[in-house]
Amino acid sequence: MPEGLTLSLGIVIVLAVVFDFINGFHDTANAIATSVSTRVLRPAVAIVMAAALNFAGALVSDKVAKTISGGLVQGSVATRVVVAALIGAIVWDLITWRLGLPSSSSHALVGALIGAAIVDVMSFQHIIWKGLLDKVVLPLVLSPVAGFVFGFIIMKFLFFALRRLSQRAVNRYFSKLQILSAALMAFSHGTNDAQKSMGIITLALIGQGLLRPKSDVPPWVIILCATAMALGTSVGGWRIIKTIGMNMIKLQPVNGFAAETAGALVIEASALMGMNSSTTHVISSSIMGVGAAKRFSAVRWNVVKSMVYAWVITLPVTALIGGGAVFLIKLVMR
Repeated sequence: MPEGLTLSLGIVIVLAVVFDFINGFHDTANAIATSVSTRVLRPAVAIVMAAALNFAGALVSDKVAKTISGGLVQGSVATRVVVAALIGAIVWDLITWRLGLPSSSSHALVGALIGAAIVDVMSFQHIIWKGLLDKVVLPLVLSPVAGFVFGFIIMKFLFFALRRLSQRAVNRYFSKLQILSAALMAFSHGTNDAQKSMGIITLALIGQGLLRPKSDVPPWVIILCATAMALGTSVGGWRIIKTIGMNMIKLQPVNGFAAETAGALVIEASALMGMNSSTTHVISSSIMGVGAAKRFSAVRWNVVKSMVYAWVITLPVTALIGGGAVFLIKLVMR
C-alpha cells in the first residue's frame, strides 16, 4: 500500500475492490456459461477454474489499465471524480445483474468516469475525445462485430470439417476441447476486465500526487485487483449465466468451443492493443454468430434485442449516474 494513504484514497481503493468483486460475479458467465449449459463442466468446477484463470490473466498485462488511468481524461483527476465513477459503475452492474442482462462492466466504469469528469468541472475540455473514440467507442462497436464474424466462421468451418462424424462422436471430442476453450476465455477475461479497476486506482494515485502521470500500475494494485476479481468470480453470476448460456441459443459442446475460442481471440487482441472492449459483448456476439452459422432462426433474437438495448444505453446512463454522484459529493463536501 502507498505511503501518504488518505481517507479519500482509502475509499477509492475499497470501492475499486467492491467493483472488481462485483465485476467478477457479474461477468463469470462470460467464461463459463457455455460450458455449464452444455454440461461439459459442473457449475462448481467451472467457477473454480474461472476464478483461478481470471487471477492469472489479470497479472499479465497493464495496457488497458493505462488507457483508463491516462488515456481518457487529461491531467490529474480529483478523487471525488474517481469515487463517483466507481459508484456509477457499481450501481449499473447491480441493476443489470438483478435483471439478468449481460451488460458491460467495462463500459459502465468508463461512462461513469466520463460523466463524473464533465460534471466536476462543468466542461468537456478535459476529456481526451480521441482516446475515448479509439479505445472505447470503436471497440464498443467493432469487437461484437468481430466476435459474431469469428464465431460464424469457426462454426462454419467445424460444420464442414466434422460433417462425416456422428453427433455422438463430435460431442465426445468437443466435451474435452471445450474445457480448454473455456479456460482460455477465463484467462482472457482476467487479462481484460481486472485492468479496469487497476486503472481507476492508478488514476486516483496520480490525482493525489503519489504517482506521476502515465506511470506503470503498481504491483500491489495488480495483486489486489486480481484477487478481488477471482473472489467475485468464485461467487458466480447465475442469472447472467442463464441468459448467455441457455436463453439465447441451445448449445452443444462444439458450439460452446467455437464461441469461446472466437471470443477469447477477439478479447486477447483487443487487450494487446489497450482497447477497452467488453468481454460480455464479445462472448454474447460470438454465441450469436455460432447460432447463425447453424441457421438464423436458431438464435432467440428477442433475448438478443434486450441485451443490445442494455449495451447501447450503458455509456449514457452510467455517465448520468457518475455525473449525479459527483454533484452530490460536491454538495456534501461544501
